Amino acid sequence: MKMFHCGWLIGFAVASVVLAPARAEYPDKPLRLIVPFPPGGATDPLARMLSQKLAAAFGQQVVVDNRPGAGTTIGAEIAAKSAPDGYTLFLGSVANAISAVLYSKLNYDVVRDIAPVTLLATTPGILVVHPTLPVKSVRELIALANARPGELAYSSAGNGTPPHLAGALFSYMTGVKMIHVPYKGGGPAVIALLSGEVPLSFASLPSALPHVRAGKLRALGVTTAQRSPALPDLPAIGEAGVPGYAAETWYGLSVTAGTPQEIIARLHAETVKAFMLADVKERLDNMGYLLRLSTSEEYAAFTRSEIEKWRKVVKAANMRAD
Repeated sequence: MKMFHCGWLIGFAVASVVLAPARAEYPDKPLRLIVPFPPGGATDPLARMLSQKLAAAFGQQVVVDNRPGAGTTIGAEIAAKSAPDGYTLFLGSVANAISAVLYSKLNYDVVRDIAPVTLLATTPGILVVHPTLPVKSVRELIALANARPGELAYSSAGNGTPPHLAGALFSYMTGVKMIHVPYKGGGPAVIALLSGEVPLSFASLPSALPHVRAGKLRALGVTTAQRSPALPDLPAIGEAGVPGYAAETWYGLSVTAGTPQEIIARLHAETVKAFMLADVKERLDNMGYLLRLSTSEEYAAFTRSEIEKWRKVVKAANMRAD
């Protein structure tokens, strides 16, 4: 009788081990995608597409959780301090690399505490002005800014965000003096420009492109070294009066450091599969994104190189956010 009882226990234990992975197969509950910007900016289309495609692949809801503020550091800290179980995803960007050198004190380390999954896409910034500003080219803007030093203001998605650094780099390379006005995201920054609250902005291309096409904003140039396929007739700022100027925005998917590698691999496979779909690629192209998928290792190396790149810019411009 005792032998039977012991055998039953062993059999139950073996069955439990075999059945446990089936019960705990990832994911078995909804996921959260932290976006460190408010709704309405360039991350919106990426977040929507990513959440929809992953939800379809996993059979679980993927909830977009906008956590804007402090140059994306609020959202990044939440992601860094979440449980490393793969249920908290993070839509990072170049702003996280910039914040790593712009802020002297952060409660997390973007390299140590956030694990990369894959790069997603890049997009140019675009120098846009309100139609009432009497300039139609980059050179005319420089001339006006020199004639009115310290009067022209440009909006950005916040301190340490790509539009902020794009504007700072423009001022540094041209010698013009402009006022930086930070907002809590790219959406509010573009709204401020549309309303005439500020006369210009170095906005993300996806957030500004519809207004440029509608004639509500005037585009002067893109911030990348080359022209954008979305606006092939619009010059790059570097060719329009500021030789050597270039500033690019990128976006990527990450999770909390310590997340099991098999979960990272699953997220990577499903994300790459989704973004290679024809409908996704077409939508990205139409909105001004350039697809840039990578391995997790490539994304990690890229983030480190971006931190060092922007460290030099921040130091040269003598910028601090705190």
